Amino acid sequence: MILLGLILVLLAGGAIVLVLTEDSARYILFGYTFEPNQVEMFLAGAAAAAVLLLGLWLMGSGSRRSARRRRALRGARAEASSRVARLEDEKRELERRLEHSPEPGDRLVARGSEDTGP
Repeated sequence: MILLGLILVLLAGGAIVLVLTEDSARYILFGYTFEPNQVEMFLAGAAAAAVLLLGLWLMGSGSRRSARRRRALRGARAEASSRVARLEDEKRELERRLEHSPEPGDRLVARGSEDTGP
């Protein structure tokens, strides 16, 4: 959308520059000669202004959409990064617990009443 808006702005700007740089009201476009009267010139100017505004609107809406998409992507990356950090913390905590836990053969066994002799 931004590219289309830029193209429309450039076309409208080119039309405005063409009208401002010509000495007479005689224009040659694609081999055809045009001599517009005042009403036709006004309508052509209004059309050029409408194309210019449409191009500016397209550029603005395209940039807002791109910014929204970048913001959502940045949020998703931050969320994924926090999930990875949380998983790494859980892994470190689990490794710490495993290092400090006694081996299965090192457990103290309490004698029950059946183990007591005469």
